[in-house]
Amino acid sequence: MQSLQHFIFLTFISYFLSFHLTINSVFSLVWQVTLWLKKIYGNQPVPQYEVNARTIDILYELVECNEARDRDVSLLIEDMKQKAAEYEAEANYLESLLAESLGLSLSSLSSEGTSYLSVLVDSAMTLETKDTSLASFFSAINDMTSELYATESKNREMELELSNLRRKLTAAVMLEKQLEEDLKKAEELLEVEKAKADSRSQNLKFLKNKSEDLKIRIKAAEEKLAATGLDQSLTHESLVSLSEKLAGLQEEIVPLKKKLESYLDLTPNPSLAQVKIEEVKRELNAVEAEFSKQIDMLTLEMPEPSKLQFS
Repeated sequence: MQSLQHFIFLTFISYFLSFHLTINSVFSLVWQVTLWLKKIYGNQPVPQYEVNARTIDILYELVECNEARDRDVSLLIEDMKQKAAEYEAEANYLESLLAESLGLSLSSLSSEGTSYLSVLVDSAMTLETKDTSLASFFSAINDMTSELYATESKNREMELELSNLRRKLTAAVMLEKQLEEDLKKAEELLEVEKAKADSRSQNLKFLKNKSEDLKIRIKAAEEKLAATGLDQSLTHESLVSLSEKLAGLQEEIVPLKKKLESYLDLTPNPSLAQVKIEEVKRELNAVEAEFSKQIDMLTLEMPEPSKLQFS
């Protein structure tokens, strides 16, 4: 029991210390952020913001980034100051060396010499040479000439590519115009064909209606003729059938006549020829009798005109 109480007491103490440290850490972050904001805004009032864990974390990250940048800038400034001091010391050394060995100084140079010296310095700075020797100048000029040639070559390539693009663009524009014209012609042709199709459809509909009307009228006429006592053998179908039969009989007569003509060309044999002639005559007479019978039947089946009544 005592060990349990001791454990609970230690746990409470650890939680209390952890909470206390967390509170101190939060207050420390808030204090650092507040100092940084006052430093940034100076005499101006700090804008109001919502104080919570998220905003404090974001502002603290900004504080760290700003401080790191300030340190980098300070180091860069110190480095530049050191280099400036080194350059100044070297310039003083060279100036004293020239004054001692050659008796030259900036004050002893003429205005023209000073101008030449300034041009020389400006040229060296423009060409980014390490010194003012002829070798450095020649090397820098060669490098710039090479860069110039490379740039001109690249410009020519770009001009050629631009020319190709312009030509392709012109061809594409012309093709687009041609396609637009073709599309316009196709639409016009489609309109014409559509009008023709509509006209054909209307004509077909008219002919269909006319055909139906004629069928109805023919059927009514047939019914009316049948009601007046017209023989069905005198209808159009019957007459067409009889005409076909008549044509068939006439076709049957033709080979018989040819056969008879062939017998007329035979060598004289009176008895045999007479027999053949008699056979052909009998066949011909039978066909003619059948033909006459069909004609007589057709004549007998025709009604008298007085029996037809039309309303």
